[in-house]
Amino acid sequence: MTLALEIKGLQAWYGESHILHDMNLSVAQGEVVTLLGRNGAGRTTTLRAIMGLTGRRSGSIKINGTETIALPTHRIAHFGVGYCPEERAIFSSLSAEENLMLPPTLTAGGMSVAEIYQMFPNLEERRSSQGTRLSGGEQQMLAVARILRTGAKLLLLDEISEGLAPVIVQALSRMISTLKAKGYTIVMVEQNFRFAAPLADRFYVIEHGHVVAQFNAAELSTKTDELNELLGV
Repeated sequence: MTLALEIKGLQAWYGESHILHDMNLSVAQGEVVTLLGRNGAGRTTTLRAIMGLTGRRSGSIKINGTETIALPTHRIAHFGVGYCPEERAIFSSLSAEENLMLPPTLTAGGMSVAEIYQMFPNLEERRSSQGTRLSGGEQQMLAVARILRTGAKLLLLDEISEGLAPVIVQALSRMISTLKAKGYTIVMVEQNFRFAAPLADRFYVIEHGHVVAQFNAAELSTKTDELNELLGV
């Protein structure tokens, strides 16, 4: 098994606040893995720490076998990592297509604009619309599409289904299935378990900044009671 991401003993801080405590997880190439947990458990901080966007970090974060814990964010991105934050970060004064074209090509093999529009026909229809005029779902599609163009093959997706209409959530589900079939590796933070459950190969449950449980998709039906207890459902 070739690992796209391997985290060992990760500690992370925001200023004086110690958020991640001895975090350990791994993701194989081509896997879809979901990080579960209550709000404030450290799931988003895990994604941000992978990208070097927290404060102080220690431990080990290997991307495709290369240690990246001491590298700045722009160097980490060049290992083919794309981060889609919960806030989407769409530039409101730019058109949808200008937003799409803004990030540089980081590694070879990124999707062409034509391929992206085939996956997200809504964006092609709204290609000239300003960011502020896009719906929440269209902004989310654009935020994901932007990192696909860079050549990233390890995608870190933070709450991409949050607050969106069911038809958009279904479109995002199809997108993840398509990307998985193309060999992308995806780490998702999700509160919407119904969205994540049929997509993920494995699940990690995070509590107080470290992993407290992990299981694969085949075990899901036997873990309902444990999940309800851990997640407070």
